[in-house]
Amino acid sequence: MKWQQLISNKRFGQETKHALRHDDRSEFKRDSDRLIYSAPFRRLQNKTQVFPLPGSVFVHNRLTHSLEVSSLGKSLGDDVARRLTEKHPELKGTLFEEIGTIVQTAGLAHDLGNPPFGHSGEKAIQTFFTEGEGQALKERVSRRFWDDITHFEGNANAFRLLTHRFNGRREGGFVMTYSTLASIVKYPFASSLSGEHGKFGFFSSEEADYKRIADELGIICKSFPREPLQYARHPLVYLMEAADDICYEIMDIEDSHKLKIISYEETRELLLGFFNEESRAHILKRIEEERVTDENEQVVYLRACVVGELESECVKAFVEHEEEILGGTFEGSLIKHISGLPRQAYRHCQEVSRKKIYQSKLVLDVELSGYKIMETLMQNLVEAAVHPENFHSQQLIKRFSSQYDIQSDDLQTRIMAVIDYISGMTDVYSLDIYQKICGISLPVV
Repeated sequence: MKWQQLISNKRFGQETKHALRHDDRSEFKRDSDRLIYSAPFRRLQNKTQVFPLPGSVFVHNRLTHSLEVSSLGKSLGDDVARRLTEKHPELKGTLFEEIGTIVQTAGLAHDLGNPPFGHSGEKAIQTFFTEGEGQALKERVSRRFWDDITHFEGNANAFRLLTHRFNGRREGGFVMTYSTLASIVKYPFASSLSGEHGKFGFFSSEEADYKRIADELGIICKSFPREPLQYARHPLVYLMEAADDICYEIMDIEDSHKLKIISYEETRELLLGFFNEESRAHILKRIEEERVTDENEQVVYLRACVVGELESECVKAFVEHEEEILGGTFEGSLIKHISGLPRQAYRHCQEVSRKKIYQSKLVLDVELSGYKIMETLMQNLVEAAVHPENFHSQQLIKRFSSQYDIQSDDLQTRIMAVIDYISGMTDVYSLDIYQKICGISLPVV
């Protein structure tokens, strides 16, 4: 793959149009602005990241997480651009120098497709079809559609949200640049190849769209004709993924300390574990010299040091493995290729997170409640899509926004409209609809 082809400001859905510009923003900056002012991005403020939405303690939600991933992605992209333009002088003065803005925008977009209640919500959608009442639909839909819905995935849904022409929307959806769209697809293959990890990059309804983008950018195709579609990753996906990996792991540690799930002493040791003895001594001396005595502020400072260290390590790994990345042979994430000490410390944080954070009562309670809410919504709304002639179905269908094609003559289209509607809900809105469907609450006038 070649950088000059991989970085393109051609817009999806407006390939032949060149709108008159009234300012000096780059096309990639326009992508970023377009997302920030969008309704799906605003809704992230009311979607669970890991912990319950805030009571007295404010922890991360999908919006704050996305903003942090975006910020770190900008640093990663800018630093890689600086290093690689020194290595490849011919890239100076080209669109390649804007990769920081592209990764920044990918960070804003990467979680747009996540349903309410995070991974619990994803699982509820999947298992409705694999374990619940939705099993009866298997013989009524195509095999490819069945693969899509039984492996429903937030990443694939984000690509759909940005590119699909929902009712009333213009051709091309958000009309983003090709490079920005390619940079959010972490798993560039069809759902039939998702395997045990259950991840894939695009629904069959958007497969031709991804293929058009990938072929235009010169992304390596790894599948043969008549095989399920599979591509190498766009190189900037590795930077977006690194920003995501760093933010969710390290920020979950900080949030867990705030919520007293892990102690100050354990948090301190986890974060200091990324540094050798000399660096540790320097960090602790700095804390002492600046008289930072508040434990929360000490954790914040240590977290900032860790994020900076991991950012530097990931930039180094990307530059060192550039040839493999461009050749489509690089395996794993950038985090797996950083140097020994920080890599071991990161793994240790993952182990602690699995044992003490993601299995904590606080998190499990959210997952249990969220699963039940999502399961109930799927049962009722898919039933309405399958039998739209019923009175109760007609009442439920009236709740759908006009952008969702719930009135289609095609069953698959109606089922996908339900998934689009539910996955776009916030946690609070899904709870509200759940309570109304179950007769738990009535509107107050």
